[in-house]
Amino acid sequence: MTNKIITVRKRLTGKVVSDKMDKTVVVNVQRYVAHKKYGKYYKIDKHYKAHDEGNIYNVGDTVIIEECRPLSKDKTFTVVEKKN
Repeated sequence: MTNKIITVRKRLTGKVVSDKMDKTVVVNVQRYVAHKKYGKYYKIDKHYKAHDEGNIYNVGDTVIIEECRPLSKDKTFTVVEKKN
């Protein structure tokens, strides 16, 4: 009997902040985190480089990115779709 390994890929939603590179966009992902001691919520911004094969996404688009194999030193996400 063979064991099937199911991999869960991370999906994030963010806004495109740069599209100047060829086949790559930079996506800003915001998340809210509670402070451990005080419980107050605050924002954390993180930038991810994502693969855009057709160069179809522009600055300001809200997109969904999905984790994939490493495509370069910094790029480990691909753009799945544009969110309305």
